[in-house]
Amino acid sequence: MKPVICTPVTLHGPHVRLVPLATEHAPALCEATRDGELWKLWYTAIPSPEGMAAEIARRLALQAAGSMLPFTVFDAGGQAVGMSTFMNVDNTHQRVEIGSTWYAHSVQRTLLNTNAKRLLLAHAFETLDCIAVEFRTHRFNQQSRRAIERLGAQLDGILRNHQRAANGTLRDTVVYSITADEWPTVRAHLDFQLQRPR
Repeated sequence: MKPVICTPVTLHGPHVRLVPLATEHAPALCEATRDGELWKLWYTAIPSPEGMAAEIARRLALQAAGSMLPFTVFDAGGQAVGMSTFMNVDNTHQRVEIGSTWYAHSVQRTLLNTNAKRLLLAHAFETLDCIAVEFRTHRFNQQSRRAIERLGAQLDGILRNHQRAANGTLRDTVVYSITADEWPTVRAHLDFQLQRPR
């Protein structure tokens, strides 16, 4: 029997802890999103402090429907610093997207993201037996694109006029993936990144 992707799990690493999203995380996540006023980035869909409770409820409803497994991201000191999810879950073919990820400005470009993605990818490939993991981002989100490429994901293509953004603009979605046969090499690369002296 195949494992079910949306089964809640806590993932631990030296730089990060990913725990199942819960409504009681809302106050800390509101503070995290204020760090950098992340909701003002026009090419992302990061919740504002006022919209955080609704966003948590939305993600938990998608989890209940079996299409998302949302996490609250905590740093090594135990502070909530963002959110990430397994989304667009395909239990039939064991495919998943890692997305709807955002981090407080103060932890961006640190080992926290590398460690979080290492944990999520290991869970997807080694526990859930996924055949591929996708990453998607806005064509204009250069920071996200560079971060995805640093992980070792390969560019699959661009979905032109894929979605309409909240501000009415059309989003071109850049799609990347890592396949199961690529995972051992990507894992070695991420482990090297996490272990090398800084």
